Amino acid sequence: MRELRYTLLTDGPSDRAMIPILTWILRMQGVSSAIQSEWADLRRFRLQPRLSLAERIRWSIEFYPCDLLFVHRDAEREPRAKRLQEIDSAIAEVRRVYPLHVPTICVVPIRMQEAWLLFDEPAIRYAAGNSGGRRPLSIPPLRDLEDVSDPKTVLYSLLREASGLSGRRLDRFDVSEAAVRVTGYTDNFSPLRELSAFAALEADISREVHQLEWA
Repeated sequence: MRELRYTLLTDGPSDRAMIPILTWILRMQGVSSAIQSEWADLRRFRLQPRLSLAERIRWSIEFYPCDLLFVHRDAEREPRAKRLQEIDSAIAEVRRVYPLHVPTICVVPIRMQEAWLLFDEPAIRYAAGNSGGRRPLSIPPLRDLEDVSDPKTVLYSLLREASGLSGRRLDRFDVSEAAVRVTGYTDNFSPLRELSAFAALEADISREVHQLEWA
């Protein structure tokens, strides 16, 4: 395979921060060909409002052709198994009416994907635009990340602290865009293997890569 193309369908635009994580896992599982990633931005198209998950999966494949589809849902307050079941049911619904032959992998972090952005302090400082900052950051211990009730709020607070800004400059700081940049400054996601949902995702990707002989 000269190039592996994958598409990521997410809950919202901030979740496109998952892309560097997925690319890293594919590399760790032996994919040496070029990797082309796309975030399925369905907002660009004139689709009916409030699409079901099955409809979003179908249009993602239609508008972003790929060799592999990742479907992301945050577990939030629901059990992770429930989200996995929702995705599997939506995929089955699509396949009943549409020729969906693309391998599909579920991406379901415990709580929110922001929990996977809370382990790399230098990356947080770079994303905040203040890599040389020395203000202490209260980053939760890695082993506790899946127990953080609202990781997005924690991450946003850390980014504001790391920015070193105050007053009007802090008010103008786009913390949501800074959050998306965090994973772009991380070279090694292996510490996240301690987290159950991340380990499950890596196992699923490994199985697909080796089954399809992409390694």
